[in-house]
Amino acid sequence: MKALRIVILTVALAAALMLLFAGPGTRLELWDFRFGFTLMRWALYGGLAAAGLGVLLLLLPAARRGGAPILLAAIVVGAATAAVPWMFVQKARSVPPIHDITTDTVDPPEFVAIAPLRSDAPNPVAYPGAETAEQQREAYPHIQTLRVDAWPAIAFEHALETARTKGWEIVEADESQGRIEATATTFWFGFKDDVVIRIRGDNGGSAVDVRSKSRVGRSDVGANAARIEAYLEDLQARLQS
Repeated sequence: MKALRIVILTVALAAALMLLFAGPGTRLELWDFRFGFTLMRWALYGGLAAAGLGVLLLLLPAARRGGAPILLAAIVVGAATAAVPWMFVQKARSVPPIHDITTDTVDPPEFVAIAPLRSDAPNPVAYPGAETAEQQREAYPHIQTLRVDAWPAIAFEHALETARTKGWEIVEADESQGRIEATATTFWFGFKDDVVIRIRGDNGGSAVDVRSKSRVGRSDVGANAARIEAYLEDLQARLQS
């Protein structure tokens, strides 16, 4: 029984390590992002197995005697490890499998300076079209053009500063065209998502449109919509301050 308890705890710890290194290993280009996702899947299965077996053994008096702390540790580590990829999967299932989000699905802002940087990216720079637009409208109806009272030059200045505060890498800022292009790098996996911001005059004020597109992956798990929403909230707060 003692050996079995040690094996279960070892499985839980191994699952935790796979989860811990799945993202950073991808970010450091030690392996492909698909393998990083595979590690997360193994972490889910390993964590569930360790937690489940730990609970079963706790129900057996012989296994529980003298080994409860080890089993409890395996249950806690296994369950906590499994919870992270499980929540990721649930989030992925709750959003459409798209990776290109924009406030203007009819006339989305175009990538210009960033286009060459995406030449080798699995996801092409062009907007996917009507099907993606429809899925976005159903899932993220609140992602809309931001209309502000500020003149375009003022809106552009604040839009650029807001992008900088996000830690994005500014690729180009063309005030004459009212276009800002930047690249955002996700924290855990280091995915590169590209952002283009367009500022146009609008009845004495400005219309600000944003587009955020992932370079890899069929689904962004809601990341691009969340990025646009947070950016526009910060920009609006900056303009109103």
